[in-house]
Amino acid sequence: MLNTNIKHIETEQEVKEVLESNENVMICCGRMGPMCVPVFGVMEDLEQIYQHVTFRDQDFDIPAADFIRNVPECASFMGLPFTVYFKNGKVVAATSSIQNKDQVMAILDREFGKQL
Repeated sequence: MLNTNIKHIETEQEVKEVLESNENVMICCGRMGPMCVPVFGVMEDLEQIYQHVTFRDQDFDIPAADFIRNVPECASFMGLPFTVYFKNGKVVAATSSIQNKDQVMAILDREFGKQL
């Protein structure tokens, strides 16, 4: 399990429930490594600001991570984490590797609207 303050997704059923129950979802699938930890930190910082977005993390090495690893938008990704943004259950953006706060906010603002 990841050592973050973000709610974790551990099963495929949890992925489905999160996507069915929330309009705007950001899932970051990674490990506790140098490329992923900064993204988890950004998510923790932004979770209180973007209250209309559901933030979740997922360990890259569990079977349920197949869902994120197999999203077509992630097919060419080479670096962790895989970060996928969903609107009404559909992928609207996906990134790989380290992202800073400004980069993440740009995607959140573009896909889900400015923070409330």
